[in-house]
Amino acid sequence: MSDGKRGFIFALSAYLLWGVLPFYLKTVAHMPALEVVAHRIVWSVPIAGALLWWLGLVGDLKVALTTPRMLVMAMLTASLITLNWGTYVWAIGSGHAIDTALGYYINPLVNVVLGAIFLSERLTKPQLLAVALAACAVILLTVSSGGLPWVSLVLAFSFGFYGFFRKTLPIGPTQGFMLEVLLLSVPSIGYIIWTVSQGTSHFFNGNTHDIALLLFAGPATAVPLILYAFGAKLLRYTTIGLMQYIAPTIVFLSAIFIFGEPFSHIQFIAFALIWSALVIYTWSMLREARKARTVPA
Repeated sequence: MSDGKRGFIFALSAYLLWGVLPFYLKTVAHMPALEVVAHRIVWSVPIAGALLWWLGLVGDLKVALTTPRMLVMAMLTASLITLNWGTYVWAIGSGHAIDTALGYYINPLVNVVLGAIFLSERLTKPQLLAVALAACAVILLTVSSGGLPWVSLVLAFSFGFYGFFRKTLPIGPTQGFMLEVLLLSVPSIGYIIWTVSQGTSHFFNGNTHDIALLLFAGPATAVPLILYAFGAKLLRYTTIGLMQYIAPTIVFLSAIFIFGEPFSHIQFIAFALIWSALVIYTWSMLREARKARTVPA
């Protein structure tokens, strides 16, 4: 099998798993979001550690743990991904799956804006139009609800900044993930111990079903991230860019037709604006990629 096909299978598997992740999060909705996130982190450590050992990359982790600048950057990215995970877990459990889908639809456009602000990347006219349409959607939702769609914005910007700062970490994706969850495991274990002392732990004081659900939090977190890391390494950026809409689309359809979340006419208009923006953005991205391939080396 060619690298492209293997990369496509890895990436598709990751996005499909992310798309159905809300079904798992619904089963743990009776637990505090912080407890679920803490167990996502703790049980991801042995999985990521085993993969590093299998790939022979443990040495990279040792270097990272003894490099102060890398540790500081990893702490920053770990904080951002924790904010993202915590918001996502809470939102799904609280009946805001549609808002999470909107957040991840907006995310590619947030990345464009961050590149323009912090990397002085020039926005093309189609990109400017796409960002403007997304801004109109946010304004429409804000006016109609009387407040910012904060769940969508927190998810979009936390993941956007996570990706932005993650690029500055001079370490591979698998090693970086291991470093992040290893750093996060310290406060996570502390929080779990606190829940035990308060008698509120669903792992140590809960039933067998809750224990199994929390143990599954590790694979549910680590496996799609690892699959994505392998897929992204083997695929072109434009292919990954097109595939990133798979997960929010599954979540969006699940929220309406399975979870039964209300979907107003105003929300439909806002989503129509976002989808139009993504069509323009994707068309622009494909056009630029086509130009790059035709330019002689």
